[in-house]
Amino acid sequence: MKRRLLLVSNSTLHGSGYLDHCQQHISSFFGKNVKRVLFVPYALHDRDAYTKTARNKFKTLGGGNTFRLLKSLYDNNVVAEIRKRVMEDGVPYMGSSAGTNVATISINTTNDMPIVFPPTFSAIGLVPFNINPHYLDPDPNSRHMGETREQRITQYHEEPDTPCVLGLREGSLLLVEGNKATLLGSTKARLFTSGKPSVEYDPGSDLSFLLSDAR
Repeated sequence: MKRRLLLVSNSTLHGSGYLDHCQQHISSFFGKNVKRVLFVPYALHDRDAYTKTARNKFKTLGGGNTFRLLKSLYDNNVVAEIRKRVMEDGVPYMGSSAGTNVATISINTTNDMPIVFPPTFSAIGLVPFNINPHYLDPDPNSRHMGETREQRITQYHEEPDTPCVLGLREGSLLLVEGNKATLLGSTKARLFTSGKPSVEYDPGSDLSFLLSDAR
């Protein structure tokens, strides 16, 4: 399999600028031979401003709303084409936040509000599991009474035949090269599997098993 993916939890890390926290990983991922990058700005309403932000970063990546991004991908009939180009032709794919969500099986585990309605929650399917970008741990000192991310993912796994969910904390990213997956970045990731205890993984961990067994 020719796929090469860089799936980032977040575009901006506290205390740094747009994609600053993973700039070295991005440079290594694309290498010196990549001269042109196709940026898909569908995740935000102001596409021109979003493109300008990404263009400025590449001169010296997407984020936004997952529902808007996926709807626009279907509206423009590019979901199947992106999958073909990545999986069969080996075109590198990078996504952050919403761009990471749509690279998975579905957007069922996004944190975003459904501000628009795509024709399906099924996503591009570049990996056979789901990701929860910006994953947050429960704060024992918080007075917030709403559900935690862990509780929401547990609710998702109450439904039958749901795949694993990789909780990518801010500062973490997943590099996929063919059938090999490696956790990169500065923070741990948490893996949720239906009917099993969650597991923590350190940066540098080999997560290739997720590419063949995502349940």
